[in-house]
Amino acid sequence: MKYKLLKCFLLVTFLGFAQAYKLSDKAEVSIITVGEGASLNDTWGHSAIRIKDKERGFDIAYNYGIYDYDTPNFYTKFMQGKLPYNLGINQFHNFYRHYKEQNRSVVEQVLNLTKVEKQAYFDYLQNNAKPENKEYLYEFFFDNCATKIREVNSEILKTKVDYKDELFTQKYTFRDLIYQKTKKHPWSKFGIEIALGSVIDRRATPKEFTFLPSYIFKSFQKARVYKDGKITPLVKKTNKLYEAIELKKSKYIFTPMLVFSILAAIIIGLTFLDYKRKKQRKLIDFSILFITGSVGLLVVLLWFATDHSATKNNFNIFWAFLPNLYISFYVFKENKQVFLKKYYLVLTILLFIGIAFWIFRIQQFNLAMIPIFMLLGVRYIYNYNVKLKTAIYN
Repeated sequence: MKYKLLKCFLLVTFLGFAQAYKLSDKAEVSIITVGEGASLNDTWGHSAIRIKDKERGFDIAYNYGIYDYDTPNFYTKFMQGKLPYNLGINQFHNFYRHYKEQNRSVVEQVLNLTKVEKQAYFDYLQNNAKPENKEYLYEFFFDNCATKIREVNSEILKTKVDYKDELFTQKYTFRDLIYQKTKKHPWSKFGIEIALGSVIDRRATPKEFTFLPSYIFKSFQKARVYKDGKITPLVKKTNKLYEAIELKKSKYIFTPMLVFSILAAIIIGLTFLDYKRKKQRKLIDFSILFITGSVGLLVVLLWFATDHSATKNNFNIFWAFLPNLYISFYVFKENKQVFLKKYYLVLTILLFIGIAFWIFRIQQFNLAMIPIFMLLGVRYIYNYNVKLKTAIYN
């Protein structure tokens, strides 16, 4: 508590001090791009704005990626997409040291600005950092620590800056852009793709690429600014403040594709044995229905019970069918076999609709879904077609 009060006091003191002074001629405004880290949370990179004025004796990082763990109902708000983020102010040497200790590269782009523009940058950020102004509603693709950088820059320079978006000729969807950063995290990538809907299969504009800090860096490198009647680069110079030490990359052996391929082979093999004996392993069918129904519940909640735009229109619901969660318990009821046969026909049709959505690129699925679709299809078709003699409960 004492630490928070001290931090609050120092922040208020700095804000008051800074508002009372004008930047000197030696002041610099820079865009800071931090490279990816080891964890999934850090794999996207990070962006910040640095204002350095040796003559005034300060060197500050303005960081739009701050959130408070003490926020009431933190996890509920996070899941609902209603967690407020803040503009934080840090001494730059502390900011730099934090990322250096994490072995994450730190690159600085010093902007080619007039003294008036530097002052406008400074005043804007100081005002934005006030307690009544610092909060904003975080949105992963459209309002995050990286998109704020271009937003602030455009607010200061207005029509003077041209980001040369036409030079970005790549035709990426939002899903493609996520792929670029999740290659090292196959299980997280698999989970992300189940949670996110077809909306991320829309082609992103070059401006929308900049939800990733690496594209903010590229965007500013290409940008041009009108200055004294001339068109000049927005970035005056680029400094590599810290270059990450390349470490030996760990490889996942048990990737989703391998694990689900093995699982599919086992279940398809057991289904073949069931076919030969005209019997049923009810525990397998219960597990399949219960798990797919549980995933369906998560998909539906993310779609309808949150403000996350990226989780809308999620057609994973065709295989992760919510009613399965309830119907799974019917497997053990002998008087429900006729109903279940018809239900398995419905599941088979829904499964093929989901596959068709994939083929026609309405929504892309993770490649590890191939063995999952195979095991579901084989089991559903078997349970619909085969006339069972007895049941096996193992």
